[in-house]
This record gives sequence, C-alpha cells and structure tokens, in this order.
Amino acid sequence: MVRARRLLAVPAALALTATAAVAGAGAGAADEPGVVVEDGVTQPVFGYDDAIRERVFITSPYDSDGDGVVDVISVDIMRPAASDQGLKVPVIMDPSPYYSTLGRGNESELKLDQDGDGLLDRWPLFYDNYFVPRGYAIVLMDMIGTSNSTGCPTTGDVSDNLSPKVVVDWLNGRATGVDANGDEVVADWHNGKTGLIGKSYDGTLANATAASGVEGLSTIVPISAISSWYDYTRSNGVVTRGNSYPSSLSNTVTNPARREHCRPVRDVLAANDGDETGDYTPFWHVRDYNPDAGNVRASVFVVHGLNDENVRPDQFSKWWYELAENDVPRKLWLTQTGHIDPFDFRRAEWVDELHRWFDYWLQDIDNGIMDEPIADVERAPDVWAEYRDWPVPGARETKLWLQPSTTTAGRLSVTPNRPSDPALSIVDDPNQRETAMITNELAVQPGRLAYVSEPLTAPLHISGTPTVTLNASVSTTDTNFGAILVDYGPAVRVQRAGDGVVTGTVEDCWGATATWGGFAEDACYRQVSKRVAETEREVVTKGIVDAVNLNDYGTVTPLVPGRPTNVRFPLLPEDYVFPEGHRIGVIIVGSYRDYGSQADPNRATITVDPLRTLIELPIVGGRPAAVAAGLR
Repeated sequence: MVRARRLLAVPAALALTATAAVAGAGAGAADEPGVVVEDGVTQPVFGYDDAIRERVFITSPYDSDGDGVVDVISVDIMRPAASDQGLKVPVIMDPSPYYSTLGRGNESELKLDQDGDGLLDRWPLFYDNYFVPRGYAIVLMDMIGTSNSTGCPTTGDVSDNLSPKVVVDWLNGRATGVDANGDEVVADWHNGKTGLIGKSYDGTLANATAASGVEGLSTIVPISAISSWYDYTRSNGVVTRGNSYPSSLSNTVTNPARREHCRPVRDVLAANDGDETGDYTPFWHVRDYNPDAGNVRASVFVVHGLNDENVRPDQFSKWWYELAENDVPRKLWLTQTGHIDPFDFRRAEWVDELHRWFDYWLQDIDNGIMDEPIADVERAPDVWAEYRDWPVPGARETKLWLQPSTTTAGRLSVTPNRPSDPALSIVDDPNQRETAMITNELAVQPGRLAYVSEPLTAPLHISGTPTVTLNASVSTTDTNFGAILVDYGPAVRVQRAGDGVVTGTVEDCWGATATWGGFAEDACYRQVSKRVAETEREVVTKGIVDAVNLNDYGTVTPLVPGRPTNVRFPLLPEDYVFPEGHRIGVIIVGSYRDYGSQADPNRATITVDPLRTLIELPIVGGRPAAVAAGLR
C-alpha cells in the first residue's frame, strides 16, 4: 500500500522559536507557550506524541434507563502538553453513538485501548492528529448508552440530544466530572470555546445541542445530519422508515454489554413511535430541532449531499432556512454525492476550509473566512461554484403548468392551463418502480402522468425547494401522491450507487503520528474518487405526501371520494442546472415505493384536473429565465 504523506507536525521546540504572530490565552507572557499563526492559520507547533490523554466521566441530569441512577457520560480527551503549562485551548468535539459499534470514517475506525490502561491508543478520524499540534483539544464523546457511557440510547429524546450539552457545561465549570479513581477533574485548560463536528448521528447531536442555546458552544459543523427525526422516518405523513425504526437504531448503537438491560427502553420507543399512522405526534416534537433554531448562538457550517438517500436533503434545507431567518452566521457545502463526509469527496479543500473555520470561531483569528461566499455547490463531478448565499440570489418561485395530453406526454408551460383541457386519470400502482416511472417518458402509461418540455434553448438553473400543486379527485378515502423532477439528456454524472464514490487503496496522511500502547496512531486514510458515468437521464429531485395529511401531519383527514382536492407538497431541495438541449420532465404518481417503505394499499384511481395543476420551480432569474430557455 502506498502512503503519500502530505501534512506533518513541526517539532515544537523548533516551531516555538519561529517568528510569527502569536494568539491565544497564553500569549500575554513571554514564558508561557502560545499558538503560532502564519499565513492566517494556526501552525503545528505542539507535540503530538507527548499530548495529554485522559478519560473523564461526567455526571448528567438524565436517567434514560429509569434505574434510579443518573447517567454518566464518558469523554476521551487529547490536548497539547502545553495546556498544563498555561496554554488555554479550545475544544473540537465529535459526539457519537458509534465509537464501539459501527465506527467512524470510511475505514470504520473504533476507539481502541490497546494496553488496557483506560486511555485511548487509537483515535478515530484525523481531528486529533491535525488539530492537537495546532493548539486544540479534541474530545470524543460517547453518547449516553453507548461505548463507555451509562444509560440507554433514546434515538433523539432529550438524553440523546443534550449529551453534548452536558459536556459543554463541564468544560465551562457547570457540571461535575471525575477520573477512573473518582477524583474530580476540571477543564482549567479550556479557553471557553467549543465546536461540535460530526457526520450523520454525530452531526445530529450537534444540531440538537446548538438548538438548546447552551453557552460556550461557539460553532457546529453538521455533516449529512438530521434536523428532524420525524422527517427522517416519514415524509409529509408517509412512513419511509417503519418497523419501529427508533427502537431498532437504539439497539444498533447500544453498548453490546447493555443491550439486554436497555430492552425496556427500546420497547417504550417501539410502542410510541406511531408507525400505525405516520402522524406527527408528541413523540416527534422533542426530536425536531427546527422550531428551536431561534435558540442557536453558535455559527453553523452545514455540509450535505444532494443525492443523500439516507439523510435526505430536506434535513439540511429546513434547518438552513430557519437559521437564515434567525440571522445565524452560517456556511454551506452541497455535493452531488450521497451520505459522504467531505473528507471523502473534496479532501484537501475540506481540511483547509475546516482549519480556517475553526481558527476563526475557536481561536479568534481574523482570516477573512466570513467575508467569502457562503455557499459552495458542486455543479458537475468535482466542478464547484461559489455563491454569496443559498438559495442562489435571484432564484424566484416560477409556475410551470402541467399541460395534459391524451395521446403522448403532456408539456410544461409558463401559460396557465385552460378549462377545456382534459382531465387525466391514473391507477395507483404500489409495485411500480422508479425506473418504470421515468423511462419511456413520452408514452402514456396507466400508473403515471408524464409532462416533458421541449429541448431547452438555454441552460436553466434551479436553487431551492420545488413545490407541486395538483387539483385531484380520488376514488378512495386515502392514497399517496408522488412527483419526480427529471433531467432528460446525456451527461457525465455522479452515480447514486455507493453514494457516488469509490474508495481506493492508496492512502494520504493529514497530521502527526504517535505510538501508544504498542498501537501506531496515524491520520492516513484511503483516497476516494467520484463514481461517474455518462447517463441519459437524471432524477433531479422528488417528493411524496400522504393524502390524509394534506392539511396537518398530526391529524388524519380522510378524503371524500370523487371530491376535488387541492394537493400541495414540497419536493426535496435541489441546486441544479438543466443544460441547453435537455428536456425537463415532471412525473406524477400515486405510491412511490422507491421513496417510501410503505406503499398505500388502496390502489386508488387518481384524476388530475389541469386547472391549478402545476410545479413551482425556484428558477434563478425567474419567469424571464424560463421563457429564455424555451418554456412558453
């Protein structure tokens, strides 16, 4: 295996004598160590192999397993030796439920105490190797009920959500922590600033903690993270992850030694998750952080895959819209990959950007990062564009009417439909696959309605959340409605298989190394490339809704068979440019099994009246841009 070492730590004794700007709490006196800044970023001047490693057990206010004993949260800490000599350092914390089960990163690294001394010898991910030499402390937190913490996972309930808040409180002297001997430990080395980072569940914990408004949390970096567990397991009332998913996930992440002990907690989750209806109940209120975005004091750097089929893009967009409404300092990266860490789709740029972000928010280094464009969007495989905000400024909701045809596919038009246009019907087919829905797009098929534009005469850029409106009547009291926005035309695209990436065998390295307990800890990881191919079409975005939840996701309102109903629902957010010469397609269906795990059993006949039947696209340039692209 070839290893191409890129970034190595500078020996501390040499670096501390270099001429450089000095920042940090220890910079006021000549005999105290200080952070070294060159070219606007902190330099690797502190040792790694002599870094202080410790494990602290922090008392929480929660009793998640109901055993009468409050839960204890275990954290593993690595910090520069200079932090015991007067250096005050910020914390980068990755809170996770996965350190003893699924692991972290593309190599699924687990925590490892090789010699059994109670201190970590393997530290998952590169954060410790890279940032400790630059004057940061790294904290790897075991979520309640996982790894070395006590209690039981509750899949988004308060004890899960606020595990990191307890640690932030301890760092700032507001909670009690002890070592393995029971002796109290205080973080007198901390500078008062903490950043949370993590992918998937880890980033979800970051969102939840920020929504608590905890003092001392300066920034979060949620990657492919959840902002609403309801929207993660349901979509507009349709159950997309059933079979008691919260209970199942709790079982997956629980410390294996505690799984039987935690069975009653999982039973409670299964009994209260509401799989029977898919409605938004009090069970989900506490698991929804979007309403609490106004509490966020921290800056937020969001990263998400526009083709993420695990944590779908509405998880970032709803959170992002709320953050913007509350003027939260923020930044955004959107990629064409799926559920992938930016370390594995844009590695060098990510490490540089993350370094500058943490330097700005945690080390108070004015490096100009907040004066740069807010949003980076991947336009084509490894081709990125920058924008001063997202949705892209100038994006305006533009109505495109779905013009019907009885002999071929319908058309898209900026001109409203006429009362004389024919109503069209489909029979819901719960077994229909997405491939069948979007292929043979000009043909009339019984289980879908297709509307396809003429070839575009200019590129058309959408940025934001599309919305579909249908004037429909249904033969039963319940059904589902689905819609797909398609780009028809050949192009080289990132593939959805494998989340759009291929992991190779060559490694590169991003930080210092050390050997502890006989284990060689490094920051060397396999390089990753995009999985690309030329294809004839692309599903741009999609959406579904349960017809009995059209007015309220928490209340069932059965349809009246045969009565016209106004159906309006969002598609997943997107930022996409339809190339000149391509055609835009809108596909309307009933059940959508490749989106939701539960198809509607009614096999309803759905009739769509053309009046008030349209799609609203957030087109950059609005209606004039649509007309210029040939949509008449």
